[in-house]
Amino acid sequence: MTAEAPSQEQPRWFGRPISPLTARRLANFRRNSRGYYSLIILVVLFGTSLFAEVIANDRPLVISYQGSLYFPVFKSYPETTFGGTFVTEANYRSPYVRKLIAAGGWAVWPPIPFSYRTTITDLPGPAPSPPDGINWLGTDDQARDVLARAIYGFRVSVLFGVVLTIATTTIGVLAGAIQGYFGGWIDLLFQRFLEIFSSLPTLYILIILSSIFEPSVITLFLILLAFNWTWPVGVVRAEFLRVRNLEYVRSAKALGMTDWRVMTKHILPNAMVTTLTFLPFTLSGNVTILTALDFLGLGLPPGSPSLGELLSQGKDNLQAIWLGITAFVVTAGLLVLTIFVGEGIRDALDPRKAK
Repeated sequence: MTAEAPSQEQPRWFGRPISPLTARRLANFRRNSRGYYSLIILVVLFGTSLFAEVIANDRPLVISYQGSLYFPVFKSYPETTFGGTFVTEANYRSPYVRKLIAAGGWAVWPPIPFSYRTTITDLPGPAPSPPDGINWLGTDDQARDVLARAIYGFRVSVLFGVVLTIATTTIGVLAGAIQGYFGGWIDLLFQRFLEIFSSLPTLYILIILSSIFEPSVITLFLILLAFNWTWPVGVVRAEFLRVRNLEYVRSAKALGMTDWRVMTKHILPNAMVTTLTFLPFTLSGNVTILTALDFLGLGLPPGSPSLGELLSQGKDNLQAIWLGITAFVVTAGLLVLTIFVGEGIRDALDPRKAK
């Protein structure tokens, strides 16, 4: 009697079975310790920044007043709620309001009792002030807490970069797929358009458009989207041109499968391998563009938490070295982590690394 070989359980991802190829790629990425731990650090930092209002805010997290609980972080309350005079929103940093709350209950404050827009009026000296026990990374030249602005700016940079990367990738992949799949005059005309479009001085046009239109997140996003969507077109087009006449594609067409179904089910998964490799590098590029425009004063609206604006303050206030150091460490750290993750993904998708 022969012994049966032990059956190997199929790998699963969030409870769902995954293919051996995907399992091999995940294992390759896990073995790349630099990329793997960079991804963990990046996810932890970004996840923490999503709760910036709970970490850094000039409103208490919770207030107990005369037996009732209030949550100023999520809802605005008038000063009269706590026994004050005015019906406008309470200024929780006011000594008068704090005394009213202390007389009728208690308040729990965030670890950093300042928001990115809070102007600190009780500094021991002129702004920008150096780091101390209250402002851990000092204040900028408008008497705002640097650490709070760095946390909010990090979140804005990552969110803006991720959304812009997803949007540009979607448009570019769709354009490259249509161009490569149908070929002929569609491919020829689109290639000529891309040659003309890619020869435009993108950075100068971005600066001109940013100075013409009123600064806003949506306007800046649309301007960058209009010029950054072409990056995946070439690699996707090349993959579609390579496989569109192979046997399995022709067989799918002969069986009556629609062009859209053939493109998305049979060709696109292969074309996305190269695109996924470039995604982290594209993300870092989008973050760099946003930071550069903010540094020039042509990015987000004035007063918005921005790493580029913090870099600009460091340039204008060389005596306040904490401004430049904080902006450099946060920006460089974000870009380095993103690049390391991209290298890990590139190695994981490398077909030459079978194990």
